[in-house]
Amino acid sequence: QVQLVESGGGLVQAGGSLRLSCAASGSIFSIDSMGWYRQAPGKQRELVASINSGGSTNYADSVKGRFTISRDNAKNTVHLQMNSLKPEDTAVYYCNAGGLRLYFGSKTTNYWGQGTQVTVSS
Repeated sequence: QVQLVESGGGLVQAGGSLRLSCAASGSIFSIDSMGWYRQAPGKQRELVASINSGGSTNYADSVKGRFTISRDNAKNTVHLQMNSLKPEDTAVYYCNAGGLRLYFGSKTTNYWGQGTQVTVSS
């Protein structure tokens, strides 16, 4: 069974930094894309950043230049370095593993972590 476990959330003042980590465990053959989404109260879940197995990245316009996503394919981990945090970054952050294959040739499946709270005070 595949599990995504996130860590690194917390409370920080505006202008501060946090680093989120996510580790995918279980019987995993490959993961096409890993990323972070966030959901603030009363809002829809939105993509923050993603990275594919080749290292290509994609960022939401609101975090470009402040957040950096990185990935270790061998360990099935993904990290999000968040700098210059703003109160509007406050949300529950969810790790996502997209296009995950349990074995060679298997169908792909999408997995989510349980979420980690990030709160930025002004």
